[in-house]
Amino acid sequence: MGINFSVEPSCILRENDAYPGGEWLPGAVLNAAANCLTAKPGRSSDDVAIVWRDEGKDSEPLNFVTLEELRKNVWLCGCLIADSFAAPAISMRLKISEAKAIFTQDYILRDDKELPLYSRVVEAKAPMTIVIPVRGSTPIKGLRADDLSWEDFLAKVNHAKADNYTAVEQPAYAFTNILFSSGTTGEPKAIPWTHLTPLKSAADGWCHMDIRRGDVVAWPTNLGWMMGPWLVYASLLNGASMALYNGSLNSSGFAKFVQDAKVTMLGLVPSIARSWKSTDCTAGFDWSTIRCFSSSGEASSVDDYLWLMGRVCYKPVIEYCGGTEIGGGFVAGSLLQPQALSAFSTPAMGCNLFILDNNGNPLPQDSVGTGELALDPTFLGASTTLLNADHHEVYFSGMPEWNGKVLRRHGDEFERTPDGYYRAHGRADDTMNLGGIKVSSIEIERICNRVNDAILETAAIGVPPLGGGPEQLTIAVVFKDQSSQTEDLNQLKLAFNTALKKLNPLFKVSSVVVVPSLPRTASNKVMRRVLRKEFTQQPKHSKI
Repeated sequence: MGINFSVEPSCILRENDAYPGGEWLPGAVLNAAANCLTAKPGRSSDDVAIVWRDEGKDSEPLNFVTLEELRKNVWLCGCLIADSFAAPAISMRLKISEAKAIFTQDYILRDDKELPLYSRVVEAKAPMTIVIPVRGSTPIKGLRADDLSWEDFLAKVNHAKADNYTAVEQPAYAFTNILFSSGTTGEPKAIPWTHLTPLKSAADGWCHMDIRRGDVVAWPTNLGWMMGPWLVYASLLNGASMALYNGSLNSSGFAKFVQDAKVTMLGLVPSIARSWKSTDCTAGFDWSTIRCFSSSGEASSVDDYLWLMGRVCYKPVIEYCGGTEIGGGFVAGSLLQPQALSAFSTPAMGCNLFILDNNGNPLPQDSVGTGELALDPTFLGASTTLLNADHHEVYFSGMPEWNGKVLRRHGDEFERTPDGYYRAHGRADDTMNLGGIKVSSIEIERICNRVNDAILETAAIGVPPLGGGPEQLTIAVVFKDQSSQTEDLNQLKLAFNTALKKLNPLFKVSSVVVVPSLPRTASNKVMRRVLRKEFTQQPKHSKI
């Protein structure tokens, strides 16, 4: 990566009680963003940083931004919020971050439909907002008195803009931006990234996906989720270009963009592959420049990914699993090892994994077993603080020790197979993964319980579909009166989906199941795992 330090670190790692697992690069002073945009041996200022295209302009030439052009236009980065959140969730994150201003678009453009975004920001009672028009120079109407269009904002700041400026050099653990967890247990965790976190992201990209100088990396994502900043750092710090498509992924337009941009590494969530397979929208396009795919965010389907690999002469899919608080992955695939579909072949570079037994103790390493995953705390880039919660309480309290170190909690249930691969089995707690977004069952149940007066209680379960793949939301319903089981379940499903849009517009109920009662423990806790096992359909055979 050729990282430049204004002050070199005194060593790579040293023990320090203030940092779980030790202090990385002690004494180092640097700027991660400047390292992304600075010319280095083998990389000039004229190299392409971003290649992009807008939806609906598939026959037009690609757009390019060089490192020099990007450097002149990037000054500052702060708190990032995903555009999929409803207004109350946006408001909560703005309050936690104490944001002074917010940048947003007027709409999100998908399949030529305008999905309102600025109006949600206004509903969230955001501070001063700078609004970027999604359709180029189209004038924006209906702005609040203190809000600015992007054009007006540039007019106000351009006079202060210097052609040459010196990036602010900071200690390695200084905060660079804030990302939020999904808020699976109420208030989302505000997770600061430091100047070390980008090094973790870039190292993973280099080691596991072979991202290198001259590559073109596409990973459809969002800057509000960790894979957005990950894409920036994993691409630019490794000398690669980012390929960005502004539009729907479920179209021939995106498939043509991958072809025209000559993408070499394509990342995705499994839901996208399933959609491509069902619509065949990628047919007829040349993806021969792709050396590998990478997959994260959800459990994947063997059939879907075997189909995807068939699009590019069976180039591998590198599975990748991590977290916002890690800045990258803790388990992944590798181009240096045989890969098994929907499985991980190795801990991520620099990470050490443990599977806990039923008593919460680590199983012997490399032994076969299934249980909650824990991490050795000594790895580069991991969070050391939270802005709105006790970091030690969240990640270390109550965890077992190994070699004198308290292990770090993650919360996923993992299996180590007899042939040495790892498989993910979802959350070990009562959360689920819907479209790559972790959400608490309790949050969903709280909303569903209020949808119909005839409902006594509900249980929200993430159920993998027939053949494996991303979890689908199933609601188990107990009615107050057993005779209410004649209620129209399709209408009830529609009512659930309407109500859940207030939590997140992307959440969708796949099925509603009526049960006489919910299984409970002796202490009256709902046993959602029992329901999940009952609702999971085991395929008798798999078809490609």
